[in-house]
Amino acid sequence: MSDKLKVVFQGEPGANSHLAALEVYPDCEAVACPTFEDCFAALASGAGDLGMIPIENSTAGRVADIHHILPQANVHIIGEHFLPVHHQLLGVQGARIEDVKTAQSHIQALGQCRQTLRTLGIRPVVGADTAGSAREIAEAGDPTRAAIASSLAAEIYGLDVLKADCEDTLHNTTRFIILSPRPTDAPPHGTPTVTTFIFRVRNIPAALYKALGGFATNGINMTKLESYQLEGQFFATQFYADVEGHPDDPAVKFAMEELEFFSREVKVFGSYPASPFREKIREPAAHLGLRPGE
Repeated sequence: MSDKLKVVFQGEPGANSHLAALEVYPDCEAVACPTFEDCFAALASGAGDLGMIPIENSTAGRVADIHHILPQANVHIIGEHFLPVHHQLLGVQGARIEDVKTAQSHIQALGQCRQTLRTLGIRPVVGADTAGSAREIAEAGDPTRAAIASSLAAEIYGLDVLKADCEDTLHNTTRFIILSPRPTDAPPHGTPTVTTFIFRVRNIPAALYKALGGFATNGINMTKLESYQLEGQFFATQFYADVEGHPDDPAVKFAMEELEFFSREVKVFGSYPASPFREKIREPAAHLGLRPGE
């Protein structure tokens, strides 16, 4: 039996989530799962020690499935990882790009390469995931069919790279959260920390304004706030949020107390070290009307 850390991810070998797992845990055993639900089940059963789960992409936006699965799962966020995503247009060995008529991949990857495919006159075809699409193209052996996947997938499935780095934007980056069945919060004082939580406000006038007011008055930077409907009900809205800071910090503590007062439900998923990559994506001070250092 392997003593390696088992990190589960959604997709097949060669997926971008596979790459992210190996970047963070080079010596891990990366375990492929068909669906996100399977990833969470593996964590619950002990078949996986950690999960590497995509939460949002700088080009295509949030990975919607996760926002609906996460609140019901008994897991904790213990870290984050930003992966600059480079998509490769892959064909069977000997294929020519001018002969390719379709490109198959995960809908997120297709969205990140939309303009490139349009320019090449290639029709997008939605597949279950990137690496799985690469495997299917390799098995089909049809030179008119291509896949959009990673360079690792090209190696695994023996495909040629017909066009390298075919994403539409240079900043194309996916943010992953690292999940664990056990909480391991970052220490309250030390490295920069991110705290992730969900909440539902009370059904009273200006509830959201009042619930979030504590973060403004206590000087807490909220880096992410998203809303989505619950169970198909337009009146049942849940919010997902990230803030900079630790719940034991006095300012964050006061803000969370105010949030709880105006909310029907608040659930914290974890406080974890902020990725150093955040410094690369922070808005320049000049855009905020501030002088450097402010």
